[in-house]
Amino acid sequence: MNSNAFRMPARMPARRFAVTAAATVLAAGPAVLAGAGPARATEDHGRASAVVLRTGLDVSLLNKSVNVPLTVSLNDVQAPRSAEKTALTAKLDGVDGGRPFTVLGAEVARSSATVSAKKAEGSVNLAHAKVHVPGLPLLSLIEIEQVSAKAVCTAGEKPVATADPLGAVTVLGKKTTVTAGGPTEVKVPGVGEVRLDLASTRTTSRTAAATALQLKVSINPLKLNVAEVEGTVTLAEATCEAPAAPASADPVEPATEVKPQGAAANEANLAETGGSSATPYVAAGAVALLAAGGGAVVLARRKRG
Repeated sequence: MNSNAFRMPARMPARRFAVTAAATVLAAGPAVLAGAGPARATEDHGRASAVVLRTGLDVSLLNKSVNVPLTVSLNDVQAPRSAEKTALTAKLDGVDGGRPFTVLGAEVARSSATVSAKKAEGSVNLAHAKVHVPGLPLLSLIEIEQVSAKAVCTAGEKPVATADPLGAVTVLGKKTTVTAGGPTEVKVPGVGEVRLDLASTRTTSRTAAATALQLKVSINPLKLNVAEVEGTVTLAEATCEAPAAPASADPVEPATEVKPQGAAANEANLAETGGSSATPYVAAGAVALLAAGGGAVVLARRKRG
């Protein structure tokens, strides 16, 4: 009895070691084989803008003794926004007694800019519009029936820009035929001259821009130098920048199962009764238990001898 009492403490650490070894194998197996998940790229939703009218004019008063800039925009929006306003007024000191005057009046003046994860789009539609500048209270700088501009940028595709001036165009009271082949110049004696560029579009690999009409203005009514106007007027402009194309994640190769040697017969039985992905870890744990138990038995026999 006493000898057994002394043998029990020697056997217990061996058994504990076996259990610990098996638990370590079972816990470490899935952790070692588990791979990191695919990383998600930061999404860039792109950009879009649209403007019905933009002016960059310098107004000179009293023989250029006073210079007043006229920089205004109508329905200038950045995505995601839309606007619809059919009139724009401005006020310049020294012109028409400092009273507000209408820069643009139209039946339709709509701009829209939208973005999503796959597409950015800007669009403008302007119909039956008249543009005025200081010094010409009764004569329109330009009258148009309808113009539109659109820019569409889709991720992974070539951007598209279109600009369509439709119907008649009247510049400084003269009906004008505007062609896409080059700029059109309109000169009116005693009033001034206007240069028109029609349907300008630009695209790159990710961006697009469309302008229906670009006017370069030089106005000096009757050479009186009362309200000389120089600068540019832009009608119907849309721009966009495509969202970034989603980055394709590298496929994760499935982990190769480690099969214990000499287990062909056991695998056949598992196939019949139903196995799981944890089977290799259970088998490895059993092997560890057997190895540790065998070591404990050998150690006990040596002590007995």
